[in-house]
Amino acid sequence: MAFSGKMDLRCLSEDYYSPDVLSDDDAMLDSREVGGAPMASFPLPAVDDIDTFTSEVTNLVKPNHGTTTLGFIFEGGVIIAVDSRASMGPYISSQTVKKVIEINPFLLGTMAGGAADCQFWQRNLGVQCRLFELKHKRRITVGAASKLLANTLFSYRGMGLSMGTMVAGWDPDGPALYYVDSDAQRIKGKRFSVGSGSLFAYGVLDTGYKWDMSVEEACELGRRAIYHATFRDAYSGGTVSVYHVTENGWRKVSGDDVGDLHYHYYPEGNPTTQVVDPLDV
Repeated sequence: MAFSGKMDLRCLSEDYYSPDVLSDDDAMLDSREVGGAPMASFPLPAVDDIDTFTSEVTNLVKPNHGTTTLGFIFEGGVIIAVDSRASMGPYISSQTVKKVIEINPFLLGTMAGGAADCQFWQRNLGVQCRLFELKHKRRITVGAASKLLANTLFSYRGMGLSMGTMVAGWDPDGPALYYVDSDAQRIKGKRFSVGSGSLFAYGVLDTGYKWDMSVEEACELGRRAIYHATFRDAYSGGTVSVYHVTENGWRKVSGDDVGDLHYHYYPEGNPTTQVVDPLDV
């Protein structure tokens, strides 16, 4: 939904819009300053508490969304693993969403939250990173890239963006992993999982994580963590994609359907279903 410069509030109830309170002449305010602060150029509803009114209206258009993404640093670099399901409330809208944004050959970003928000702003980050390289004749660091994204999102804080992303890569200081969200929160860490299935993924990730894992073990850990999240979380599913970032750049290791992974991990069937003889209890 896009809002024009002038909002027609006549669609609201009389409790929100009253001609006696807000006349036609006063409805459209110009850009002059009053008391040193710029005034709005569109009419405001005649309500007692504008903050409460705004939050109620915003909640009407907030979508329910879910996903599972994770990233962790180990001795051999950075592993990024994601699912590929997109949902619109209870409706599964796609099973083939690419939730890893390839910012440049050494930087990856993940998507969690609103798909359009994540795709647009991370591709915008790719433009900013390229401009940095052209200006300074060197590759941008992971920390600087995550800071650019956080600064951009800070400018739009409170405007309805929904993002929970990770920025991962390799720079002259080695591997790095940052979490950045739409509130401009920016956290550096070694293990993150974001999305509705993150609690399930964390259970596997924290149990199996070791710093000195081999590349094969690390990829399998990320793959298995995402699979178990898709098994328990209805909003996660599709394909499990695993990426590995090293000093030579990133590469996609695998992309496996969660149905195939289920029979790979549990060839004898559902691990949660077991017929118990009452006499054995």
